[in-house]
Amino acid sequence: MRKSYRVKTEQDFQKIFQAGNSFANRKFVVYVLPKEQSHFRVGLSVGKKVGNAVKRNEIKRKIRASLTEMKPRIEPAVDFIVIARPSIATCSSKEIYSNLEHVLKLAKIIH
Repeated sequence: MRKSYRVKTEQDFQKIFQAGNSFANRKFVVYVLPKEQSHFRVGLSVGKKVGNAVKRNEIKRKIRASLTEMKPRIEPAVDFIVIARPSIATCSSKEIYSNLEHVLKLAKIIH
Protein backbone atom coordinates (compact mmCIF):
# COMPACT_ATOMS: atom_id res chain seq x y z
CA MET A 1 0.00 0.00 0.00
CA ARG A 2 1.47 3.35 -1.07
CA LYS A 3 2.19 6.08 1.49
CA SER A 4 -0.60 8.26 0.07
CA TYR A 5 -3.06 5.61 1.34
CA ARG A 6 -1.79 5.82 4.95
CA VAL A 7 -2.72 8.00 7.90
CA LYS A 8 0.73 8.85 9.22
CA THR A 9 0.78 11.82 11.58
CA GLU A 10 -0.29 11.88 15.22
CA GLN A 11 -2.44 14.91 14.43
CA ASP A 12 -4.41 12.94 11.79
CA PHE A 13 -4.83 10.00 14.18
CA GLN A 14 -6.18 12.30 16.91
CA LYS A 15 -8.57 14.01 14.50
CA ILE A 16 -10.05 10.64 13.48
CA PHE A 17 -10.28 9.44 17.11
CA GLN A 18 -12.04 12.62 18.27
CA ALA A 19 -14.35 13.39 15.34
CA GLY A 20 -14.91 9.90 13.90
CA ASN A 21 -17.33 7.11 14.73
CA SER A 22 -16.19 3.75 16.09
CA PHE A 23 -17.27 0.23 15.18
CA ALA A 24 -16.00 -3.01 16.68
CA ASN A 25 -16.11 -6.78 16.68
CA ARG A 26 -14.11 -9.30 18.72
CA LYS A 27 -10.84 -8.82 16.80
CA PHE A 28 -10.84 -5.18 15.60
CA VAL A 29 -11.96 -1.65 16.45
CA VAL A 30 -12.35 0.76 13.53
CA TYR A 31 -12.65 4.55 13.74
CA VAL A 32 -14.09 6.23 10.62
CA LEU A 33 -14.05 9.87 9.53
CA PRO A 34 -15.76 10.82 6.23
CA LYS A 35 -13.72 13.29 4.14
CA GLU A 36 -13.65 14.84 0.68
CA GLN A 37 -10.76 13.17 -1.15
CA SER A 38 -10.01 11.02 -4.17
CA HIS A 39 -9.05 7.86 -2.24
CA PHE A 40 -9.25 6.39 1.26
CA ARG A 41 -6.50 6.56 3.87
CA VAL A 42 -5.94 3.97 6.59
CA GLY A 43 -3.94 3.91 9.82
CA LEU A 44 -2.99 0.69 11.62
CA SER A 45 -2.47 0.20 15.32
CA VAL A 46 -1.33 -3.07 16.91
CA GLY A 47 -0.60 -2.75 20.63
CA LYS A 48 2.11 -4.40 22.71
CA LYS A 49 -0.41 -6.80 24.26
CA VAL A 50 -0.60 -8.59 20.89
CA GLY A 51 3.01 -9.80 21.14
CA ASN A 52 6.59 -8.86 20.45
CA ALA A 53 7.64 -6.62 17.53
CA VAL A 54 7.96 -9.54 15.13
CA LYS A 55 4.40 -10.70 15.85
CA ARG A 56 2.97 -7.16 15.64
CA ASN A 57 4.64 -6.56 12.27
CA GLU A 58 3.33 -9.90 11.00
CA ILE A 59 -0.22 -8.91 12.00
CA LYS A 60 0.18 -5.52 10.27
CA ARG A 61 1.39 -7.23 7.08
CA LYS A 62 -1.65 -9.53 7.11
CA ILE A 63 -4.01 -6.58 7.67
CA ARG A 64 -2.39 -4.61 4.83
CA ALA A 65 -2.67 -7.65 2.53
CA SER A 66 -6.36 -7.99 3.40
CA LEU A 67 -6.97 -4.28 2.76
CA THR A 68 -5.17 -4.53 -0.59
CA GLU A 69 -7.54 -7.35 -1.62
CA MET A 70 -10.56 -5.28 -0.52
CA LYS A 71 -9.27 -2.05 -2.10
CA PRO A 72 -11.75 -1.91 -5.05
CA ARG A 73 -14.68 -2.28 -2.61
CA ILE A 74 -13.54 0.37 -0.09
CA GLU A 75 -15.38 3.69 -0.03
CA PRO A 76 -12.93 6.34 -1.36
CA ALA A 77 -14.09 9.33 0.71
CA VAL A 78 -13.02 8.14 4.19
CA ASP A 79 -10.09 8.09 6.56
CA PHE A 80 -10.12 5.16 8.98
CA ILE A 81 -8.00 3.57 11.68
CA VAL A 82 -7.89 -0.18 12.30
CA ILE A 83 -6.93 -1.21 15.84
CA ALA A 84 -6.15 -4.88 16.40
CA ARG A 85 -7.25 -6.42 19.69
CA PRO A 86 -4.94 -8.85 21.55
CA SER A 87 -6.98 -11.92 20.51
CA ILE A 88 -5.82 -11.38 16.90
CA ALA A 89 -2.42 -12.93 17.74
CA THR A 90 -3.65 -16.50 17.17
CA CYS A 91 -5.55 -15.83 13.92
CA SER A 92 -4.63 -17.03 10.45
CA SER A 93 -4.66 -14.76 7.38
CA LYS A 94 -8.13 -16.03 6.39
CA GLU A 95 -9.53 -15.29 9.85
CA ILE A 96 -8.00 -11.80 9.81
CA TYR A 97 -9.54 -11.17 6.37
CA SER A 98 -13.02 -12.33 7.40
CA ASN A 99 -13.01 -10.41 10.71
CA LEU A 100 -11.71 -7.26 9.02
CA GLU A 101 -14.33 -7.57 6.28
CA HIS A 102 -17.04 -7.97 8.95
CA VAL A 103 -16.06 -4.85 10.90
CA LEU A 104 -15.63 -2.77 7.72
CA LYS A 105 -19.15 -3.80 6.63
CA LEU A 106 -20.46 -2.71 10.04
CA ALA A 107 -18.77 0.65 9.51
CA LYS A 108 -20.18 0.85 5.95
CA ILE A 109 -16.67 1.32 4.55
CA ILE A 110 -17.02 -1.58 2.11
CA HIS A 111 -20.08 -2.55 0.14
